Amino acid sequence: FGKLNGKPLTCKVALSSVSMENARQNMEQEAPHWDFDRYVAAADADWEKQLGKIEIKGTEVQKEIFYTALYHTMIQPNTMSDVNGEYMAADYTARKVGDNETHYTTFSLWDTFRASHPLYTLLEPERVTDFVKSMIRQYEYYGYLPIWQLWGQDNYCMIGNHSIPVITDAILKGIPGIDVEKAYEAVYNSSVTSHPNSPFEAWEKYGFMPENIQTQSVSITLEQAFDDWCVAQLAEKLNKDADYERFHKRSEYYRNLFHPKTKFFQSKNDKGEWIEPFDPYQYGGNGGHPFTEGNAWQYFWYVPHNIQALMELTGGTKAFEQKLDTFFTSNYKSEQMNHNASGFVGQYAHGNEPSHHVAYLYNFAGQPWKTQKYVSHILNTLYNNTSSGYAGNDDCGQMSAWYVFSAMGFYPVNPADGRYIIGSPLLDECTLKLAGNKDFHIRTIRKSPEDIYIQSVTLNGKKHKDFFITHQDIMNGGTMVFKMGKKPSGWGK
Repeated sequence: FGKLNGKPLTCKVALSSVSMENARQNMEQEAPHWDFDRYVAAADADWEKQLGKIEIKGTEVQKEIFYTALYHTMIQPNTMSDVNGEYMAADYTARKVGDNETHYTTFSLWDTFRASHPLYTLLEPERVTDFVKSMIRQYEYYGYLPIWQLWGQDNYCMIGNHSIPVITDAILKGIPGIDVEKAYEAVYNSSVTSHPNSPFEAWEKYGFMPENIQTQSVSITLEQAFDDWCVAQLAEKLNKDADYERFHKRSEYYRNLFHPKTKFFQSKNDKGEWIEPFDPYQYGGNGGHPFTEGNAWQYFWYVPHNIQALMELTGGTKAFEQKLDTFFTSNYKSEQMNHNASGFVGQYAHGNEPSHHVAYLYNFAGQPWKTQKYVSHILNTLYNNTSSGYAGNDDCGQMSAWYVFSAMGFYPVNPADGRYIIGSPLLDECTLKLAGNKDFHIRTIRKSPEDIYIQSVTLNGKKHKDFFITHQDIMNGGTMVFKMGKKPSGWGK
């Protein structure tokens, strides 16, 4: 390139998972000209439209953090299909989607089912349809849904099968264009067909995952119980009564690993014996230990589909609150910490996903002000606008989705029940641009940044005393107003 005489060198690159010819076609359709500035302007316009789906008012730093987070949630899943609809399928064959369909990949589901996908149901309903169809296509080739899919292939790096809550949530929220019976077939078979980390013969034989048969057994038991709850909800919607009873029963299997003396979830072997010694502070990684990227403290709270039952196991509402207090204030660190453990508030580790819903659980114990206290603390101390602005791996947008939801004032503790649990809104104003030209406007009235505690809430002009709002509340459009103060109030109890 020595003869450019100081002029810039302009290059175009096109990709295809199928063929060189498809890559050429992609370039011809998506990058036909050589005007670099036009591409820059087009990209700016596309992102302005995309990020404009939520309009906010706040400080400049808050805007930088918020829109960086929103951007992060939108750079995956990735388009896999070419402009002619062809893509390389999970079975290494070239296949083709229908007209006006897109095949997606990069489903970091162990992370993103918690908040990223619920965010997409609000902001990206058309894409959600294609996300679900893309997951079902893998089921058609493999016999089960994606677990952690990267560039068209499952790498099985995590546990559970969290395509199930994503698909269930989409159907229960009425996302259009999904073949519900086909989706149910995929969800059902992915819950009975054994695949890596999911030996369902053992699951139904023992009522838990025995550690000597399936490592990461406690984490898998807790997460699979939630997945089974999701299957049960879909079965109930479709009037499949026998399936509902089967999966509802399985959704309660977490009880079988609750130790009544230690009051933690612990591992057992296939003889039903507790595996000793037990240290609730000891971490596991991705195998060889009962817990996945966490410890017994962090996984204790993972019964999002039945928080009431978890409180009863703990010893009641007061005992549950006290255990939460200990969780957020105990600073003991095991010498065998997992490298994913970071962003600590006591034992709470915001740098990894198992902790993400826990600050919101005080609401269920009648202490919403403590949820507000810790959510505000996390928003204000564990995110910033520097190159080290996150407390851990963003994991394809999940860390970012936590911020987007929480800054608006709520979070999906159970990501498939259509409820958002209220926390402590950070932004002065926020407007979600929704389907059907509807807006949901959120306004926060406070005198100073120290006003982190909710004094009152109104929804469309009416007093709102519940500690949650529903998906339908948002999709209907309207206005939600938070009045904040420096001291806790009786709101939400």
